[in-house]
Order: sequence, then structure tokens, then C-alpha cells
Amino acid sequence: MKRLLTLISALALACTLHAQTPQSKAIITVLNQSAVDWNRGDLDAFATSYKNSPDILFIGHKISRGYAQMLATYHSNYPTHEKMGTLSFTQLETQPLDAHFATVTGRFHLERTPAGGGNADGFFLLVMENTPTGWKIVRDDTTADAPK
Repeated sequence: MKRLLTLISALALACTLHAQTPQSKAIITVLNQSAVDWNRGDLDAFATSYKNSPDILFIGHKISRGYAQMLATYHSNYPTHEKMGTLSFTQLETQPLDAHFATVTGRFHLERTPAGGGNADGFFLLVMENTPTGWKIVRDDTTADAPK
């Protein structure tokens, strides 16, 4: 009986650890909306998931500092809807750091035609800040998978 209670307690703890907190749900909502905006071809709306600040940092093929430079990089790399393709996220995991900051890891997938650059996949690590206007990305480290 004692072993059964220990097993039940362990399972309950595991379920609690995997339950989405309100903070996690809010962050996932921001990311889901950013994918909707991207898939509409609206980079300016997509960029609202980032904090509009000169302090943000985007690490991709190069480092972009500040909101304006990050947005300019997106516009340069994805000038057409065909180059943007369709964005989706998987394997999303949030981890609170405190009441104001959290990290998010996951995978992205861009479904594109060969003319649009072909499909692209990779991992990302985001640092999110809980601002007066909601959760915003303040650090973005995105790593594309090697071409197949």
C-alpha cells in the first residue's frame, strides 16, 4: 500500500510539473499569434511579439540589436510572402525565471516552395519579459538546422 501511495504521489507531481501555468499559457498565446501574423504575411504585426526597445537582441546568421534592426533584418531576409512561407512551432517549453522573465525553447518549421527557398527548420531559445503590454521577446537565439 505504501508503494502504491508513493507511486500515486509521484504521478501527481509529474502531472503538476507538466501542467500549463497562466504564465506559460500567456507566453504560448503570444507565440501562436506571432505565427498567425507571419502566415498572413504581416512582418510588422509579427514583430509586435518583440519588445520595442533598443535593448533587444536577435541572434541568427548575424546579431541584430534593437527593435528597428531586428525588424529590418526580417524584412531583408523575408521580402515576399513566398520567402516567408508558413510558420509553425513545435516542442514549446516555457520555464519561468521569476515574475517578470521566462525562457521558451522550441522548434520552428517554415513550409516553403523551392522558389521561396525551400523548407527550413531549427531550434530557438527566447527570453521573454512580462511588460505592461504583455509578454514580449527580449532575446532570440535561433539556430537553423543544417541543409539536408
